[in-house]
Amino acid sequence: MTPPVVIDVRWSLTGPPGRLAYDAGHLPGAVFADLDNDLCGRRGEGGRHPLPSAEDFEALMRRLGVSADSAVVVYDAADSVPASRAWWQLRYFGHSDVRVLDGGYAAWVRAGLPVATEVPAVSPGDFVARPGGMPMLTADDAARVAASGVLIDVRAPERFRGEVEPVDPVAGRIPGAVNLPTAGNVASDGRFLDVETLRSRFSSVADSRDVGAYCGSGVNAAHTVFAMALAGLPTPALYVGSWSNWITDPSRPVATGA
Repeated sequence: MTPPVVIDVRWSLTGPPGRLAYDAGHLPGAVFADLDNDLCGRRGEGGRHPLPSAEDFEALMRRLGVSADSAVVVYDAADSVPASRAWWQLRYFGHSDVRVLDGGYAAWVRAGLPVATEVPAVSPGDFVARPGGMPMLTADDAARVAASGVLIDVRAPERFRGEVEPVDPVAGRIPGAVNLPTAGNVASDGRFLDVETLRSRFSSVADSRDVGAYCGSGVNAAHTVFAMALAGLPTPALYVGSWSNWITDPSRPVATGA
C-alpha cells in the first residue's frame, strides 16, 4: 500500500513562519506548504487569503508528491485551523481522499511518536486540479445567504460586534450574520469536540438549506466547514474572501453591536 502524502501546514497569523517549526521537527516523511505563499493567491481585492489559481495549486500538489490516487493527511500545530483550509482546498480542487490529523503536531508529540528534521525526497505527483468540488460563496452570495439562510461568522465575539478589529481596516460584520466562533469547535488541547457535541453546537443552523461561513480571510471559516462535515452535517459554503474581501467595496453594508 502506498503511504499517504503528509503535508505540514503549520502557520500563525502573527508568526513566526511555519517553516521554522517544520525545520525544527516534523512528522517523518512530511513535506511543507506555506499558507501565505503556497496555498493562497496574491492578496488584494480578493482578500488576505484568496484561492490560488487552479494551475498554481496543481503545480504545488504535484511538487509535494500528490497524485490522483494519493491519500493525503494535513496537519498543523494543534487546532487544525490552517489544516482545515488545506483540507478544504484539496477537496475544492477535486481530491477526495484527504484527512486532518486531529490535534496536529502537538498531539503527535504527546503520543510519543517519532519526529524528523530531514526534508524528504519527493517524487512528483500527477495531481490534476478540477475546481468546484466544494460549495463556495462570493460577496453577493454571502449577502444573499445572510438574508435568506444562515451565514455563520466564526470570528471572536468582539470582532463580530465590531468592538475591535486587530487585522482588517474596518470593524464590524456582514449584516444578518450569526456568531459561532471557531474556538468553540475544539477542546483546550486543540482536538475537535466529539461528534455529538459538535452536532449540538450547530443544531441552530443545521436545518437551514442555505448555510455559509466566513471569517477574516477564509481560513478559520474552513475550520467550521470541516467541523460540520466531521459531525455529519450538511457542508456549508465557504466565503473564501470573507471580511477582508467584503470591505474592499465601500458600498457593502457593515453591521456592529450585539
